Amino acid sequence: MGLIGQLFTALFGNGRNVVAETAEVFRVNAEAQAARAHDAQSAALQQFGGEFRLARRGWFDRLMDALNRVPRPAMALGTLGLFIAAMVDPVWFAARMAGIALVPEPLWWLLAAIVSFYFGARHQAKGQDFQRELAETMAAVPQVVRTVREVEGLRDITPEDEAPPSDNPALADWRAGRS
Repeated sequence: MGLIGQLFTALFGNGRNVVAETAEVFRVNAEAQAARAHDAQSAALQQFGGEFRLARRGWFDRLMDALNRVPRPAMALGTLGLFIAAMVDPVWFAARMAGIALVPEPLWWLLAAIVSFYFGARHQAKGQDFQRELAETMAAVPQVVRTVREVEGLRDITPEDEAPPSDNPALADWRAGRS
């Protein structure tokens, strides 16, 4: 065997690959890393699946899971209900919001802390900004009530009452026939 053959045998012979073994000191073997990641993910999925087997869950666990799904939809639907209530009966809505304005600030902080803890990573400043904007909105309620009354008052006015006189004979005949 020649010199080159002996060199290849030293580097790659006997089931070894000295070049690959040396390279793995400086760079992770991508194939082995992928296999380790696959094994870790498979183990995590097996553990996760084991926690949620339906056979081991009792009525209390199912009840708690159901209750944990209620707050977010209830808050979303409740907020939409407030918008609808504000449009349907602004005076009723204003009275309820005036009552909310009387809630002491420490209680708002407590509510904000509970909601922040439940939904995670919410900031106190957002809650305080919401309270300030709510007060600004409440200050605009009288103007909104006046505007709604003016709009409601327009229902009694018909176009014929305000129609300017016309020298169109067909239009005059039509108006005479309607009254």
